[in-house]
Amino acid sequence: MSKNNTLLKIKENLDALHLEDLKNEIHPSLFDVNDEYDLLIVRLPIVEDELKFNSVGFVITKEHNYLYDRVEDELKQLDNKFVSMHSILNKIIDKLLKSFETYRDAVVDIEEDLYENQNISGFMKKWLELKRDILRIERTLMHTELTVDEMIEHYESRDDFPINNYINLHEHIDRTLRSATLQYSKLDYLYSFYTARINDKMNHLIYTLTIISAIFLPLNLIVGFFGINTSGLPFTQGTNGTLGVVGIIVFVSILSVLVINFVRKGGKLS
Repeated sequence: MSKNNTLLKIKENLDALHLEDLKNEIHPSLFDVNDEYDLLIVRLPIVEDELKFNSVGFVITKEHNYLYDRVEDELKQLDNKFVSMHSILNKIIDKLLKSFETYRDAVVDIEEDLYENQNISGFMKKWLELKRDILRIERTLMHTELTVDEMIEHYESRDDFPINNYINLHEHIDRTLRSATLQYSKLDYLYSFYTARINDKMNHLIYTLTIISAIFLPLNLIVGFFGINTSGLPFTQGTNGTLGVVGIIVFVSILSVLVINFVRKGGKLS
C-alpha cells in the first residue's frame, strides 16, 4: 500500500473527536489505545518571555507513526517510527529543562535578597507570578509523566520500541517536575520568611510608638492640667511660673525614661 493510501486510510479511521483533540494546541496529555491506531498527545510548558503550553499529537499504528502538523492540518509520517517520535519530544523537553532554570534563578535571587535583609520592592507581585507559573508547570508535568508512563508500559514488549530512550525521556520530565516541586516549596518558605520580617518590623514600630506614648502621656497630663482655666493653679502668681512648669516637664520626662529603662531591663537595677 502506498504512503498516500495509508494516510488516507488513517484519516478515514480517525475518530472525529480524536481529530479535534489533535487540533487543540493546549489539549492535556493523553494516551488512548484503539483497534486501528493509538493516540498520543503530550502537553508541555514552553518557557519564553511568558509561560505558554503546547501539545504535540501523534497517531501510532502497527506500521508507522504520524505527527499531526497543525499549520498544514496534516498527518506527517515519521521516518523512523518510535525513534523519530522520541527525537521530537526529547528536543522539546531538553529545551524545557534549560529554560526552567530562569524560574530557579528568580527564586534564588529573591532568597538571597531576603537573607541579605534587602528591601524587596514588589515582593508579593513577583512571588505570586512565580507561584502561579511553577504551579501550572508542576500540574502539567504530573499529568504528562503519567501519560508517558502509560505509553511505555503499553509498548515496552515491542521489539521496535526503544525503551531506554523513552525511560530517559521520562527521567527528564521527572527531573523537571521535581525541580518545579522544590521551587514551589521554596516559595512557601520564602513567603513565611518575608511575613516574619514584616511582622518583626511592625512589632518594632509598635514598640517604638508605645515608648514615645509612654514618655509623652505624663507630659500631656501636665500640660492639660495647667491649661485648665480656673483660679488657684500653682505658678499662676509670680514671674517664674512658666520656668517652674518647664522644670516639672523636664523632671517628669527624665523620670519616665528611667522607669521605661528599668522595665526594659526586667525590673533589675543596673
